[in-house]
Amino acid sequence: MRVRTVFLGAGVVVALLAAIAVAWFSPLLSVRTIDVEGIGVVTREEVLDALAVAEGTPLLQVDTAAAAQRVATLPRAASVRVQREYPSSVRVTVTERQAVLYFEASDGTHSVDAEGVDFAVEPPPLLTPRLVTATPGTGDPATVAAVRVLDVLPPELGVQVDAVEARSETDISLVLADGRVVVWGSVERSERKAAVILPLLTQPGQQFDVASPDLPTVR
Repeated sequence: MRVRTVFLGAGVVVALLAAIAVAWFSPLLSVRTIDVEGIGVVTREEVLDALAVAEGTPLLQVDTAAAAQRVATLPRAASVRVQREYPSSVRVTVTERQAVLYFEASDGTHSVDAEGVDFAVEPPPLLTPRLVTATPGTGDPATVAAVRVLDVLPPELGVQVDAVEARSETDISLVLADGRVVVWGSVERSERKAAVILPLLTQPGQQFDVASPDLPTVR
């Protein structure tokens, strides 16, 4: 009985290995279609070129992590997911970067996303605030602080922002479309500052300072 059990177990293992080998090389489980989702400005051709997965590749041979990393090198790709869809498809889901700020440089107008990444040189969408800082762009602490401040603003305030002046990561001001200025300071206690600023803006004045949100001032 023990010998029979051993042979039975060995037979199952062999059968599994054979099935895996068939699936690894079988044209029946190979890439026939590639579905690309989430793109707007990025083109399907750009995604497929970066993906570098040939039609007819056995699905089990598609390294989805490596493929996602290749597509993520596209400047507009904020995140990428690649999935096998049996029996014969690969699904690519791309989340594109969206401009939340822009800045002017010698080579044109640069768009900056919500992570502080400078990802494109092109005119920004309408009503995108302008970033004013010494060294704007990817990896700049003041740029990162500016986008973090924008992220916590109440929507009714966010739509009023015309420019973000970031003298440093701890010295940020918001210039509103009507010319009023909100002195924000650093990103610390931003949620408290966001709660304080709206009622403060109902008062007359030109400069609204919430850098110390427990002691806001109006001038």
